Amino acid sequence: MPKREAAALGIAAIVLVVVLPVCNMLPAGSPLAVSNFTLNLFGKFLTYAILALGLDLLWGYAGVLSLGHGVFFGLGAYAMGMHLMLEIGSKSVYQSALPDFMVWNQVTALPLFWKPFHSGAFTLLAIVLVPGLFGLAFGYLAFRSRIRGVYFSIITQALALSAWLVFNRNEMNLGGTNGLADFKTAFGFPLNQPGTQRGLYVVTALALVAAYVLCRWITLTRAGKVLVAIRDSETRVLFSGYSPAAYKLFVFVVSAVLAGVAGALYAPQVGIITPAKIGVLPSIEMVVWVAAGGRGTLYGAVIGAFGVNWIQSWLTTSYPDLWLLFLGGLFMGAVLFFPDGIVGALGRLTARARRLLTKRGVTGSTEITGPSRLEPGSRTASR
Repeated sequence: MPKREAAALGIAAIVLVVVLPVCNMLPAGSPLAVSNFTLNLFGKFLTYAILALGLDLLWGYAGVLSLGHGVFFGLGAYAMGMHLMLEIGSKSVYQSALPDFMVWNQVTALPLFWKPFHSGAFTLLAIVLVPGLFGLAFGYLAFRSRIRGVYFSIITQALALSAWLVFNRNEMNLGGTNGLADFKTAFGFPLNQPGTQRGLYVVTALALVAAYVLCRWITLTRAGKVLVAIRDSETRVLFSGYSPAAYKLFVFVVSAVLAGVAGALYAPQVGIITPAKIGVLPSIEMVVWVAAGGRGTLYGAVIGAFGVNWIQSWLTTSYPDLWLLFLGGLFMGAVLFFPDGIVGALGRLTARARRLLTKRGVTGSTEITGPSRLEPGSRTASR
């Protein structure tokens, strides 16, 4: 990693992991105080940034556009949500060992696939393995069949729609359209306490830094260079003796795991996970984050995820009817006028300003400054 980027990452990590939580502990009247609501909102944005990193690694570097990453985000969130629902125990509304929605649906015994989620260790393992194995199976079938380009995007969008329909069914025993909600504790810590929310935020910030380091390390290896080559010309890579399918499968699984981890961190901070986060629209929004920030840069994806969702939070509060219009306009503007996103546009403006300054400097230094007359005692005059 270049020294300048490493320094910027270190500063960002200190601000996210140390400064903001400390500001959250300041008295409410302090000018640097960060409210519990704001810190919780930032924590949600950081989970989106983790997902955007994985999507940028897949789309920005390998050139594989997925419109179904909401599925992997939902798998990780539901895995965490199932454990949190079981932690409630008899503290639920109906004071039953079963989750409330199962009591509503007259389920008499806990389904078999729920039982392992009593264990916190199994839950942490499932957060990584469930999205990873599902991504491995789906990616293997898709890439082995040499499905690429817009056709891959279409089948991932179909995957998101199918998953949304499945998770909405009450027969799945996953809460139906209401999803999983009303979490009370997370690994024994009460979620209604500011300290617990602060701890979840710190864990999310550390996960984001670790995810960025992992993605940057991948891009700097030979595998990362092969991914860029696949993006530019997959046919040439194939004729060079590499297997594009294997590399694309690898980065697809990594991206799916990062999405699952992001979902698992999202659920306890927001307090609910529903099928609405799995469908087609959320998956398209995730692509907009990366496109608006600047794909193929990693930090652009983080900026896009944080910035777009911050604007969404403001617009949905002040102008709720304009949010979808803004989202559509942002995506079309990014595609038509800023194909490399905000980061790319700022880079071009900076480069243009440097060229103008350099040109002016060169023009000023090339003025004729020869002597208009001979000074007495000069070598030319002595001749």
